[in-house]
Amino acid sequence: MCDLLWSDPDDRCGWGVSPRGAGYTFGQDIAAQFNRTNGLTLISRAHQLVMEGYNWCQDKNVVTVFSAPNYCYRCGNMAAILEIGENMDQNFLQFDPAPRQVDPDSMSKTPDYF
Repeated sequence: MCDLLWSDPDDRCGWGVSPRGAGYTFGQDIAAQFNRTNGLTLISRAHQLVMEGYNWCQDKNVVTVFSAPNYCYRCGNMAAILEIGENMDQNFLQFDPAPRQVDPDSMSKTPDYF
């Protein structure tokens, strides 16, 4: 399960050791073979920041969809969701982060227990 969740597409062919310390990296050849073997046309994945909210790679065999806008309140990225219709048509909806609504007084106060 760990390998399935943490593996990332890579520009190199074949399998590689992941710099994350979990999972592997996989090349375009691996993604194409996986799709062909399983009768699929797309691997849709997440857990990797992409600035436009989504990113195609590996000859459109793989798409990364990232749905956390302005990740950690500092990355300035857009977010996206992928809609797949009944006929397998694909539509991405991109969105910007909502303005952060923080009470400035609460940000500067030191908690009572300090």
